[in-house]
Amino acid sequence: MNADPLFDLSGRVAVVTGGLGRLGQVYVRGLEERGMKVAVFDVAGDGPVDVTDRVSVEAGLERVVAELGVPQLLVNNAGLDSPPDAPAEEVGPFETYPEASFDRVMDVNVKGTFLCCQVVGAAMAREGRGSIVNVSSVYGLLSPQQDLYEFRRQGGESFTKPVAYSVSKSAVLNLTRYLATYWARSGVRVNTLTLAGVRADQPAEFLEAYEPRVPLGRMADAEECLGAVVFLASDASSYMTGANLVVDGGWSAW
Repeated sequence: MNADPLFDLSGRVAVVTGGLGRLGQVYVRGLEERGMKVAVFDVAGDGPVDVTDRVSVEAGLERVVAELGVPQLLVNNAGLDSPPDAPAEEVGPFETYPEASFDRVMDVNVKGTFLCCQVVGAAMAREGRGSIVNVSSVYGLLSPQQDLYEFRRQGGESFTKPVAYSVSKSAVLNLTRYLATYWARSGVRVNTLTLAGVRADQPAEFLEAYEPRVPLGRMADAEECLGAVVFLASDASSYMTGANLVVDGGWSAW
């Protein structure tokens, strides 16, 4: 619990999508440590919630309301990117990027965010208060630097950072702006949190290429992303909506 009323979250209810993931777990634990009652929407959890299925999201919200109350915070953290072991066609040239892969990423990252905003945000609006944090990426602001992955090509792979993740995370930015203006008079604030790379046992070759390009000279630790979520959840950001809070170590400042 925080003694500063600006950052006091105690007793409030939160929903974190993708809450069993690497960053999601950090958000859930950090919010709980600050006195929030946190529900996880994740396909891998008990009572799984599929963010791409409106019926599943509605059922998840019903459980949250019955057990904890109407949420005051929604963190749309669930996201999909091409995994390191993605099939070759998924990390090949843009011209042959599979339509099915594009649809899968857009379904989770855009449709999933849209549906959770639609369902949970509507409940917040009926209560006249709430904060939504839509998680984006610097790859939604800027194009990926393909030469970061040169070490993979030198190893004999044909590797291109795929297009769908960038397109999806860019879409999140304007969904945020739309909803910020739509719900402004209903007491629901909607902001984007844009993150850059977070350390997670990446190959040394990738770190050697990535970190010199960051003004702070390193990737983020997962816990360093939590502070921004706490700020956007709290009354410290009460006059902030439709904004994009960038936590990228200076990556986008070059």
